[in-house]
Amino acid sequence: MEELLANEGKQLVITVDGVSYQRIPVKTKVVGEGDTIPQVATEYAKDLMIDGDILFISEKCVACTQKRAIFMKDIKPRRLARILCKFVYKSPYGIGLSIPETMEMAIRECGTFKILWAAFCSAIGKLFGKRGVFYNIAGPKARSIDGPCDCTLPPYNECVVLGPTDPDGVARDTKAAIGHDVCIIDVNDLDGVILGVSDPSMDKDLLVRILKDNPLGQSRQQTPMGIIRRIS
Repeated sequence: MEELLANEGKQLVITVDGVSYQRIPVKTKVVGEGDTIPQVATEYAKDLMIDGDILFISEKCVACTQKRAIFMKDIKPRRLARILCKFVYKSPYGIGLSIPETMEMAIRECGTFKILWAAFCSAIGKLFGKRGVFYNIAGPKARSIDGPCDCTLPPYNECVVLGPTDPDGVARDTKAAIGHDVCIIDVNDLDGVILGVSDPSMDKDLLVRILKDNPLGQSRQQTPMGIIRRIS
């Protein structure tokens, strides 16, 4: 059997509620518009999986197969986007909506009123020392938007990547292809959320806790998916 290794700086095993799980990163090619997630999962992950395994897939990987990666040069931010982005908390773990291009895409995805309301509530929240209010109100479409950074693989280091469309459907289709449960995740080194699952009975809270330290990494590991395996 192939040796199971964690990504550099990450741990292979985590213990949650007294149960230990392996989080096995799966290396793939650079996934793009010409691919489908069921096809990529079948090619790179299926033969590595055993009964009881769950495949977890980065939301960015899914979005890139759905033409949801937009080149920065093709985005023309409106004045409102240029103003609002100046008030966004700049996390060390990603650009988020802190540049005009990502804020512009958030406005297009969520609507002007919702983004303005989220910005207003965020300003009030900051007066009371609360962070995360903006994304809680703007919702998963805003939270899932990723901007380019130096560590992103080309050509996506020049793109804004939106959240995936129909993540539950993608998870179900991928399960049908590989015969194992699947979840679509948006996890960074700060927090995480499960965007889609192949079966509604899957415990999203447990999955977040298993993946909370982002075992796939955020850099050039080229591991957009991984396998959760419970250790007996």
